[in-house]
Amino acid sequence: MKHLYEPDVNITTRDGVALMSDVWRPMDGQAPTLLIRIPYDRRMTGQYGGPSSPAPSLMALVNAGYAVVFQDARGTTVSGGTFVPKVNEIADGQDTVEWIRAQRWSDGNVAMYGSSYMGMAQWAVATSESPGLRAIAPTNAATNWHTNLWYSQGGAMSLSLVTWWNALTYAGQEQRSLVSGANQDPSALQRLAGYLRNPLPLNDATPLVDLPIHGKGRWFDDWIAHPDFDDYWASQDWSGPEFMAKVTVPVLSIGGWYDLKINGTVEGFIGVRTQGGSDDARDKSRLVIGPWDHLNWTGRYSDRHFGNQAEADVSPLHIAFFDEHVRGIAPKTPSPRVRIFVMGIDRWRDEVDWPLPDTRYTDYYLDSARSAATRHGDGSLQVALPAAESSDEFTYDPRNPVPTTGGALLPAEPGLIGPVDQSVVDNRDDVLCYVTPVLDKPLEVTGHVELAVFVSSSAADTDITAKLVDVFPDGRAINLCDGVLRLRYRDGLSRPTPLTPHEVYEVTVKLGVTSNVFLPGHRLRLDISSSNFPRFDRNTNTGGFIAGESIDDAIVATNRVHHGPAQPSRLILPIISR
Repeated sequence: MKHLYEPDVNITTRDGVALMSDVWRPMDGQAPTLLIRIPYDRRMTGQYGGPSSPAPSLMALVNAGYAVVFQDARGTTVSGGTFVPKVNEIADGQDTVEWIRAQRWSDGNVAMYGSSYMGMAQWAVATSESPGLRAIAPTNAATNWHTNLWYSQGGAMSLSLVTWWNALTYAGQEQRSLVSGANQDPSALQRLAGYLRNPLPLNDATPLVDLPIHGKGRWFDDWIAHPDFDDYWASQDWSGPEFMAKVTVPVLSIGGWYDLKINGTVEGFIGVRTQGGSDDARDKSRLVIGPWDHLNWTGRYSDRHFGNQAEADVSPLHIAFFDEHVRGIAPKTPSPRVRIFVMGIDRWRDEVDWPLPDTRYTDYYLDSARSAATRHGDGSLQVALPAAESSDEFTYDPRNPVPTTGGALLPAEPGLIGPVDQSVVDNRDDVLCYVTPVLDKPLEVTGHVELAVFVSSSAADTDITAKLVDVFPDGRAINLCDGVLRLRYRDGLSRPTPLTPHEVYEVTVKLGVTSNVFLPGHRLRLDISSSNFPRFDRNTNTGGFIAGESIDDAIVATNRVHHGPAQPSRLILPIISR
């Protein structure tokens, strides 16, 4: 099918705003249409996708017989109106779908695709019961913007993401030029880059509200003003059952183990599988997870290479999904409901559902047992309950936080993102390490990882961070997944409650999801501390409004991890035995 390219098409919304779009459409006849709505710039080459990209190839979609519409979101680049994240995505998405269906070259069937914000724009339309929408394929996307994006599952702010994203967008939004960055303040951006990339030593005593992006994008001020999950966030949350019940189309959810939105990606799949509003949504939705971060889909990192088979080309995956659910072409071989890349053995594997039905959740207890092979602060991870009560103490100083060393975050700085050797933090006195004996047979961990831990602190508030690590025979210690709990939120993100100093609390830290086979000769390790900076904002330990405090307001906390028969601190692992 031959196509025409029509640039700068004006699609007018119900309130009269012009959304500028590029259209690839058939020269003759009609075709189903794929829509991608973009807040950055519709002509950025990265949006055109291809191998090693989270986006499918634009030309592969066109050559497969689809019309494709690329649209600048409201208030971005040359589209009219004012950009406010998330606020207009439902109405603007619905209006664009209806515009497409009214075109003579459209056969009336529309699907959406795209990564990150573009994925969340798809959820907006899918949860609003938009007629004509036949499927969505959100990649690296979440429906709960508080818990799985700007803040963590444990209530700490995703500092590096919030500041990086706003710094990249605020001037571009005002000048309608996110690509060129017209009139951006170079000194402000350089200062921000220094703040994120050089957390040690912390010479900048400026509180978060005085960062160079403050006041430039109203949404940034709103986000930092609402650290709790309150009515502000509840009004923007699309993850609840009442929203999932409105999703009646199949959903292809794609993500990476080291992507900052992987928890939201998985939660979206589980939500539509269990609460979707049609048989198609519940039974025909699919989940794919690879060894990728938000931008790097090669599977290659300086400290860990997952093999050539890890490199992504998601174009055939999208085309097969759209062919089935937009065109109604039955596949020769049904696609697996879940397809995951299992790290350790570095292979793809098909599964019947997520979480895996044969998951056996197993407690690995923390103990203070030491050996000549461990350093100060180390203890053991063991399947047997410890025989005696004990505890480990460390001091957390917000002026000297544990630096981020790998993980699921942005910006994509080497050593900051993905799988990274933990040697940078191995010898810190404020990091407790608990390890298993050397394994003599493979041990697979696939699913949701949690830490149930008994803790106390000298402060009115502090954080507990936890990280699951694969220790290789050569000494490399590669992070798999991690999490944080701001202890004021131990009873829920909507219920901040100060600590009673030195009182012991049992709390749960969610480490997210992973899939890894710990091979013979390896060891499992759990790292516990109270900071992971700048991935998460540092807790000043005062119990006050952290974003408004300077580092000079911070106090030092003495934190303690308790374990034993009466206080069974334990790492809860999803073990797969086959």
